[in-house]
Amino acid sequence: MICIVDYGVGNIQAFLNLFKRLGVEARRANTPDALSDAVRLVLPGVGHFDHAMQRLNDSGMRPKLEEMVFGAQVPVVGICVGMQMLAKGSDEGNLPGLNWVPGRVRSFATQSKSAALPMPHMGWNELQMRAQSKLFSKGFDDAPQFYFLHSYFFDAEDKHDVAATATYGLDFDAVVSRGHIHGVQCHPEKSHHWGEQLLKNFVEL
Repeated sequence: MICIVDYGVGNIQAFLNLFKRLGVEARRANTPDALSDAVRLVLPGVGHFDHAMQRLNDSGMRPKLEEMVFGAQVPVVGICVGMQMLAKGSDEGNLPGLNWVPGRVRSFATQSKSAALPMPHMGWNELQMRAQSKLFSKGFDDAPQFYFLHSYFFDAEDKHDVAATATYGLDFDAVVSRGHIHGVQCHPEKSHHWGEQLLKNFVEL
């Protein structure tokens, strides 16, 4: 059972539709009990970092998620702001993040190489593979294309956690994999066959 964490932020239905196309059983989970039988967890997110973190904290699901991810070692993938929530914190807000993958979320607008570019970074971009990740274990060539929509990016403390980068003025960490914990800044649910293959690989970890 794939559980998509529904804490009031993110397009849950888009992921349900995608998993249905893949023939994978998935459901939304909006209570701790609903997470209990999950064998994979999807943490979506859109919008402002602090808003997303506050909604997750208020949902009552965070302790159960941490129990499953760190106690039961259930694989998880954070998507878009869901990836950013894996960090210690974000320049976009003041609340602490989950700190499941050490790093900081930074603004393109404060970086010399990207400050003059249009914000948000929006549209299709090529990924450059940096390390082995099970998310790309099957069905990918050297330069897959994914859809992005964001003004902030994950900056991993340990670059061994970086599975792929993309370029928007500067090279930024677009995919992280730390053991069974993964994050993708792009939107696989909007990335056609590349996105479907990434989530299929996640299911088959």
